[in-house]
Amino acid sequence: MSALIVVTNAPNRDVALKIARALIERKLAACVNILAECTSIYRWKGQLETAAEVPLLIKTRAAIYDDVEAAIKSLHPYELPEIVAVPIERGLPGYLEWINAETVTEIG
Repeated sequence: MSALIVVTNAPNRDVALKIARALIERKLAACVNILAECTSIYRWKGQLETAAEVPLLIKTRAAIYDDVEAAIKSLHPYELPEIVAVPIERGLPGYLEWINAETVTEIG
């Protein structure tokens, strides 16, 4: 089993909760950490932007990443949401087994 941490940012806590709950209810994630609001500075369509955002750390399996990405995109209000996956190279075996047990094995 290959595990991932998927990172995204929501525009506010309500959207973050909506995304997190949907992923857990659909068994697309074992756990979602909703972090404290942060300030993001970025360039968008040629303009320098500053925005308050709420980061999410989503623990899931690599095998269902496409479904996690699709779910986030369907729930996210941004035109182009940040959705990046970082592989978990190593971890406590029991925790990694828990991620596997709490997520769906096949979609469809």
